Amino acid sequence: MLRSVSVHLELEIRGHTNMVFGMTPAVGHDLVGERLDFVVDGIAQDAHELADLHGTRLHSFISESGRMAVDYSVEISGRAKPAPTSELDLITYLRPSRYAQSDSLTPFARSEFGGLSGYVLVQAVSDWVFEHLAYVGGSSSPTDGATRTLMSRQGVCRDFAHVTIALLRAMEVPARMVAVYAPGLSPMDFHAVVEAHVDGAWWVLDSTRLAPRQTLVRISTGRDAADTAWLTSNWTDLLVTSMLVTVAADALPYDDGYERVQLG
Repeated sequence: MLRSVSVHLELEIRGHTNMVFGMTPAVGHDLVGERLDFVVDGIAQDAHELADLHGTRLHSFISESGRMAVDYSVEISGRAKPAPTSELDLITYLRPSRYAQSDSLTPFARSEFGGLSGYVLVQAVSDWVFEHLAYVGGSSSPTDGATRTLMSRQGVCRDFAHVTIALLRAMEVPARMVAVYAPGLSPMDFHAVVEAHVDGAWWVLDSTRLAPRQTLVRISTGRDAADTAWLTSNWTDLLVTSMLVTVAADALPYDDGYERVQLG
C-alpha cells in the first residue's frame, strides 16, 4: 500500500514563542521523499526532532513574531508493524484523563454495557458512539471533554474518540487516542481515532466511520487530545490562518466497521 501526504499551514505568530509540531508519521513507517519546511517571514527555521515513548516524532523550535508557512510532504510505503504493548501502557490507558473522564461516566457505561466483555464490548461501545452522536463540524470547543460531548450528543472526530475512550476505560478496557492521516476522509483534515487493548493486542476503532481504518497512518499516540495535538505553543498567542491537508492512497478498501484492524 502506498499513501501520500501533503500539508500546507499558514500561521500568524504574535511574539516570542516556543512551538512543538506533531505532524509527521510516527517512527516505524517506511518513508519516501519526506520534506518538512518551516519558514518565518521568508527565513527558514531549524527544528529539533525528538521522539516520545510511542514513537511520535516532534519538531520543536523557538520563533519570533511573524508570518509562518509550514510545508510537509511524504510518501509512506507499506504498513508499519502493529504497536507493541507494555505493562505501563495497560496502567496509563485505564486511568481517567483530562478529556476522557471515565470516572465520571462509569455509572452510565455500566448501565449501557454491563455484562459485555472482550471484543464484543469494544465493538458495542464503538457502535453506540456512532449511533448516538452526530458529526457536526464546529459544534464543539477545543476544551470539550467526553462528559460534555455525551450531553450535547454532537461533535467532531476528537469528541467521538474521547467518548469512546472514556466509556471503554470505564468498563476496564485500556484505550487511547491516536492522531492519524486518513485517506478517504471527507472533509479532509487531521483525524483522531481510538486504539483499544483486548485479547493481547491494540485494535483501532473509528466511531465516526468516515475513513477506512486499513489505510490510516499513525502520527501521535496518547491519553487524549492533550497528548496528540499537531501543534503546541507556549509564551504567546498565535493564529492559524490557513490549513490544507491532502492524503491519498493507491487503494481505498471497504471498511464495514466490524473487521478487527490494527494500525499500520
